[in-house]
Amino acid sequence: MTDERERWALILGASSGMGEATAIALAAAGYNIAGVHLDFRAGLTHVEDIKHEIVSHGVEAIYVNMNAADDEKRHAFLASLGERFDQSRAAGREPYVRVVMHSLAFGSLVPFLAEDPKAAVDRKKMEMTQDVMANSLVYWVQDLWRGGFLGEGSHVFAMTSEGSSRVVPSYGVVSSAKAALESHVRQLAMELARLGTGVTVNCIRAGVTRTPALMKIPEKDQIIAAAEKRNPTGRMTTPKDVADAIVALSGPGTSFINGDVIGVDGGEYVTGS
Repeated sequence: MTDERERWALILGASSGMGEATAIALAAAGYNIAGVHLDFRAGLTHVEDIKHEIVSHGVEAIYVNMNAADDEKRHAFLASLGERFDQSRAAGREPYVRVVMHSLAFGSLVPFLAEDPKAAVDRKKMEMTQDVMANSLVYWVQDLWRGGFLGEGSHVFAMTSEGSSRVVPSYGVVSSAKAALESHVRQLAMELARLGTGVTVNCIRAGVTRTPALMKIPEKDQIIAAAEKRNPTGRMTTPKDVADAIVALSGPGTSFINGDVIGVDGGEYVTGS
């Protein structure tokens, strides 16, 4: 059965890395894009370039520069998107958010233990990282569901990493957030299924990928070298690999893939350390 609804994708973290690549790939597949990003003035020119590429595919691009973990800003963004959806309904179309991608990479890269307390994690750093990189997924999905944005066939994807279960010296705070994110995905998947929503929720565990987030990790050189050695394909994962997977996983015939951690890494994870 052909889906004649107006398809939208909501990308949280839409201005770089995997979020950028996925926004462009979904636009090429016919999705309108609603992107949330957090950039300083120097990065806004690049955002305009992304929007230009998206609209070149004949679809719409709505990008908002905001903190995706701020409750008031989230509510305002969704109210604005709701008004845009109302315009479509008035024109006889049926809009819905078919794809949600949670790709927020804003956390503290510090050890748990250091002689200088300022060099180690504290409550503020821990809670901020957990809130942005894990808990915000729950709040976005709650509001999208309550607001009627999601429908039968909607897919929610949250970006995780090997760090959810493996140790990197500076990655402990983010690692704990990724582990929580995977738990949130399982819970959301179960509850949405039991409510009969037709919405699926999964994690995408990308291999080591050259993104702005990776380049901020102090041990990035060792991580890259290990990934290049381990990956049986002989190369690292790219943002396009992830984007192409999400486009495919958002297509027909995937409604029974739910609550999983899906590897997109060319076999890197299964090779071990």
